[in-house]
Amino acid sequence: MSKQASEFVGSIPEYYDSGLGPRIFFDYADDLAARVTKLKPRSVLELAAGTGIVTRRLRDTLPDYCQILASDLNAPMLEIAREKFGPDESVLFETVDATTLQFDDELFDAVTCQFGVMFFPDKERSYSEVSRVLKPGGHYVFNVWGSWEKNPYAELVHDVIAEFFPDDPPGFYRVPFGYHDIEVIRESVLASGFRQVTIEHVDIISAIPAAEDFAQGIVFGNPVFDEIIERDGDPERVRDAVTQAIDKSLGDSMPLQAIFIDAVKG
Repeated sequence: MSKQASEFVGSIPEYYDSGLGPRIFFDYADDLAARVTKLKPRSVLELAAGTGIVTRRLRDTLPDYCQILASDLNAPMLEIAREKFGPDESVLFETVDATTLQFDDELFDAVTCQFGVMFFPDKERSYSEVSRVLKPGGHYVFNVWGSWEKNPYAELVHDVIAEFFPDDPPGFYRVPFGYHDIEVIRESVLASGFRQVTIEHVDIISAIPAAEDFAQGIVFGNPVFDEIIERDGDPERVRDAVTQAIDKSLGDSMPLQAIFIDAVKG
């Protein structure tokens, strides 16, 4: 994975939060937070918390006594997340590498992560680190995207952007949707200190009220923006092409699929 594939910096976090959040993240964040809340944890670590979409829901649904630590590799993403919380709300934020956690052993009741594992360069090490910081019997509840086939907007976007750079197409949109083999995931998790793994596919239909707003998030709200700039491309032209493709191929809604994993530490 290229370094750029995991870098959400500059103006990207704001477009990510406003353009992509309502279309592809909000519904799954509700689901993930509900799963964590059912566990009744007293302490939760969130990895790849990004702009705090799941964090906000965790704080809204978990009791006040539950401590929440939201972490991300990209500090600019966490700056957006902090703005969603008042000074009296008990949420801590730390810049953390998910493959080298800076926490003591057996510290958290639950760890969660929304659509972040796909970007971790060493997934097995990240699973082992999560197992290390979880208390015995603790849960790691996370999700990843299904395939392009189950999330057709992603392949559509990749193809539209590639038309602008036929000799060197940006590869970002292959990364989030390239880690969906449930047996590979299961085996990696079980080999990392977990004794039980439950995996579930969750399909939804997401509305697209305005194709241009969604396209703005797609192009300006993730590292594909930097890939376009590096190739001397015009992000606004790319956005306009993506808008037209969404209107033509998807219309006012689209299918999405996420894979939810609940792993219990031995």
